Amino acid sequence: MALVTLTIDGKKVEIEEGATVLEAARKAGIDIPTLCFLEDINEIGACRMCVVEVKGTKALQAACVYPVSNGLEVHTNTPLVRASRRLTLELLLSNHPYECPTCIRNLNCELQALAEKLGIREVRVPGIREEFKVDDSTPSIVRDPNKCILCRRCVAVCEQIQGIKAVAPMNRGFKSVVTTAFQQPMADVSCVLCGQCTLVCPVGALYEHDDIDKVWKALADPDKHVIVQTAPATRVTVGEMFGMEPGTISTGKMVAALRRLGFNPVFDTDFAADLTILEEGSELIERLEHGGKLPLITSCSPGWIKFIEHFYPDLLDHLSTCKSPQQMFGAIAKTYYAQKVGVDPSKIVVVSIMPCTAKKFECRRPEMNSSGFQDVDYVLTTREFGRMVKQAGIDWNSLPEEEYDDPLGVSTGAGAIFGATGGVMEAALRTAYELVTGKTLERLDYNEVRGLEGIKEATVDFDGLQVKVAVAHTLSNARKILDRVKAGEVNYHFIEIMACPGGCLGGGGQPIPTNTEIRKKRMAAIYEVDKNMPLRKSHENPAVKMLYEEFLGKPLSHKSHELLHTHYTPRPKY
Repeated sequence: MALVTLTIDGKKVEIEEGATVLEAARKAGIDIPTLCFLEDINEIGACRMCVVEVKGTKALQAACVYPVSNGLEVHTNTPLVRASRRLTLELLLSNHPYECPTCIRNLNCELQALAEKLGIREVRVPGIREEFKVDDSTPSIVRDPNKCILCRRCVAVCEQIQGIKAVAPMNRGFKSVVTTAFQQPMADVSCVLCGQCTLVCPVGALYEHDDIDKVWKALADPDKHVIVQTAPATRVTVGEMFGMEPGTISTGKMVAALRRLGFNPVFDTDFAADLTILEEGSELIERLEHGGKLPLITSCSPGWIKFIEHFYPDLLDHLSTCKSPQQMFGAIAKTYYAQKVGVDPSKIVVVSIMPCTAKKFECRRPEMNSSGFQDVDYVLTTREFGRMVKQAGIDWNSLPEEEYDDPLGVSTGAGAIFGATGGVMEAALRTAYELVTGKTLERLDYNEVRGLEGIKEATVDFDGLQVKVAVAHTLSNARKILDRVKAGEVNYHFIEIMACPGGCLGGGGQPIPTNTEIRKKRMAAIYEVDKNMPLRKSHENPAVKMLYEEFLGKPLSHKSHELLHTHYTPRPKY
């Protein structure tokens, strides 16, 4: 691609033709503030925070959309530019609630940070504030339009990344609002509760439904036996809540923190991920050998499950009937574990630490009670867990490295890679190959299904049986695959779909910010965890073997179907 040369604040910058002034400024180390800008997703020049002076133009230009050209002369720090940015920010603040100390995004709010950066000490323009109703109709996400700055980042990610369009702008002037179709509660529209909107919202207009107080209450109840499980992806993300670099592996510190919060014992969802592979791999083999519905599609992402229920209910029989690892864990905890330790299951409280807001919805699905009780009681996102640790006054950096408890804390590397897109597929292939062929798999790393490419395809040789597989992350990519399946254009045997970009490591409950570069670092850490595990195949997990010997019998047994499998519900789009 051809290069162009321009001048920014007297500095010569060379950049590819087609780039924007914002990109050129960042390359030159010049900071231009933004609010509505979201790289490759929301580049609309709407908020006007990024305005600059361009020589030869009559008005200030939005740097995020203004194209570079040879000889262009740009000024980013003139009196007019500074005055314009300050006025724009004051106007935004004039119509914004002054609730910073009590806001969930306090000290991690882009609007607040810009006000500090630009030195805003007063708002000279009195605003007219509309009073909008806070929508807390779902167990997963709360929407507070009173804090919305109309940047449309949530609109863009919902439409472009997830292909859903659950929210959109409505009305004009002070009555402008980002809302659902016909302003219905979020519980009544086809929102899949993935939480990607909460990751990109620059303020506190969208956030996870906070269940911390409920968990504190359970921990304080001497009559309750409160256990906790931690999802695979949390071990490489939770450190970010305490200033650690993205991709820092914090498994041991996380376990130590949970014990100090009062959880006892501390278990690992990776155990249930290994269990899921035994059930799902056996289900795949059964369908391959006995002519079941193909392709088999994974079922451990609750946002994806709600998506197919809304938009492709005619394909529900392609889904694996396996519950997600979170829900398998809950069912086993309140049956097998309860019997093993002699605790009344009615007194057991199962808490999950998850990277996902949709998990809050999943645990409340009416079919998730095969233990005779609600299998999982409370779900805390990675962000909520981080806040809980801070509330307890725990010094994260001084925590020792501690180990999970037995037996539901024993896991393999295959369970860990569930946290990355392609990980469920790779874990399933490691086990299915050996179950089908009876041979030891020599190559454990399936690089064909790794990485952040939207859709990945591969053909795996099971000793002469050619198994065609596909992996997709984000629901817009799920649409592409499902449309091809419906049209008969593909003949996959097995498909993995994750709702969130990058899989669970990019889940809607993860630390903010979460972007492509951060996802790459987290993904590298997930595979590092796998590589360092003594066992890397789910069917080699000794605790899972013991579970089958003592309780379940075998994969796909009558008892495992009762506890570990589920059914799905066609849902309307509106």
